[in-house]
Amino acid sequence: MRFGLACIRAAAAGPELPATTASSKQAAPRRWPIGLLGVPFENITQQEAVDRIEAMIASGRPHYVVTANVDFLVQARRDVELRRILLAADLVLCDGTPLLWASRWLGNPLPERVAGSDVTPRIIAAAARKGQRLFLLGAQPGVAAAAAARLQHQHPHLVIAGHYSPPFGKLLDMDFGEIAARVGAARPDLLLVSFGCPKQEKWMAKHYHQLGVPVLIGVGATLDFIAGRVKRAPALMQRTGTECVYRLAQEPRRLFGRYAGDLIHFVPAIARQCLYLRGRRQQAAPLELIASPQAASWQEVWLQGDLSAPELNRMAGAVEAALGVAAHCRLDLSGVRFLDSTGAALLVQWHRRLHEQGKQLRILNPSAAVQGTLQVLQLSVFFNLTAHADWGTPALAGETPTEAVIPPYPGGHTLAWQGEITTTNAEAVWTLSVRYLNAGGAPPRNTHLINIARVQFIDSAGAELMGRLQRWAGNQGQRLRFIGPRPDVRNVLEMAGLARLLNGAPS
Repeated sequence: MRFGLACIRAAAAGPELPATTASSKQAAPRRWPIGLLGVPFENITQQEAVDRIEAMIASGRPHYVVTANVDFLVQARRDVELRRILLAADLVLCDGTPLLWASRWLGNPLPERVAGSDVTPRIIAAAARKGQRLFLLGAQPGVAAAAAARLQHQHPHLVIAGHYSPPFGKLLDMDFGEIAARVGAARPDLLLVSFGCPKQEKWMAKHYHQLGVPVLIGVGATLDFIAGRVKRAPALMQRTGTECVYRLAQEPRRLFGRYAGDLIHFVPAIARQCLYLRGRRQQAAPLELIASPQAASWQEVWLQGDLSAPELNRMAGAVEAALGVAAHCRLDLSGVRFLDSTGAALLVQWHRRLHEQGKQLRILNPSAAVQGTLQVLQLSVFFNLTAHADWGTPALAGETPTEAVIPPYPGGHTLAWQGEITTTNAEAVWTLSVRYLNAGGAPPRNTHLINIARVQFIDSAGAELMGRLQRWAGNQGQRLRFIGPRPDVRNVLEMAGLARLLNGAPS
């Protein structure tokens, strides 16, 4: 990587990256996240999770937290949107003993299981001590009310701002206006969402910014446990990873198919990850990090050697310093000889930190080792992988990013979308699309076309937008077709039950 004379070598923490490649002995090693089937899990204990969530509440900014188990990972293998949600979550906690075992096999053991049913009562107790407001959302009719009554009895000083069990239905059919009105009036600090996976995760990711609640947590069956409708397994079964047997005995019809499917899909997938990484590990190569002085809006970073848990521990200070730079980042991985599950999780974390600040992480010229691991972990599409020739892109030079909507050529009737169409830009895409479609006049054969071949990803809000545009066209007495979808876009539409949109059928 051609950094020039201004480049510096980094190996210890500090406000600026120091010019040395020696190992960082001053910075205390930290516990790095680990990627299990591509999903990065935070390497923390139950109490540390509570502390992290308390800090989120204190910040006042909206966050969503996921307590993921084996079923989450299995679903995320085939559900592109759920996978993206897990990658973008503010906190992903390990809610499954098999995940603890897998982390040990992969060389970065998680300290303990942080189940939603264990950590949620601790968060509620902390909320009662601090006077924070709690809202319970979801579960079967009567469950949230029963859980609220029990919690109030256990914690007399707990402020339960409200509870609501909306009518059962598909995600895109839910009345968000009614929920938002109730939550807005209650002004909670903590919102427990019990719709089940993946509905609750998709709902949180779609709405958490609009709601403005500091912390939303998907809690699944936890409200049933609190309400006393479902009993938890004995403590011994919880510790030994056999709680699923107890749950299966309680609800065999509902859970047998899920547990069997999870077993069939999870074991081969995690075995493949372990065997692949073990087969690629060679003689250890020390990690080196070289970073250019930060320019006005971006920095360049080069890594070589092993991007692995042992080397990240040795270079903790330097890596943390690079992660802390709030600028677009060009990360050259051409010299990385080995990328393990921890290194992959670090890359996801780096991407997420910059994205939260409106910045980009661009991975340049990834080595064969990097590409292989990202492919096995289903992360290749998530990252922006480019060659050296693409360095000078406008977004990384601090210029205005390209619009998501490309107007038709003069006299043309085909609109185009590009990039990602998500909750963050769906309304802007709607406004521009309607404007351009109106300006184009009546299309040939009364059919508008929107080319989505350059759309890398859409979420539920993007799928909802597509249906909304088709209804708009229908009200004009016209049809609207979306053409050229990528596999990931088609996957999101299929999971939402909206694949018919690609044929111009009304939603």
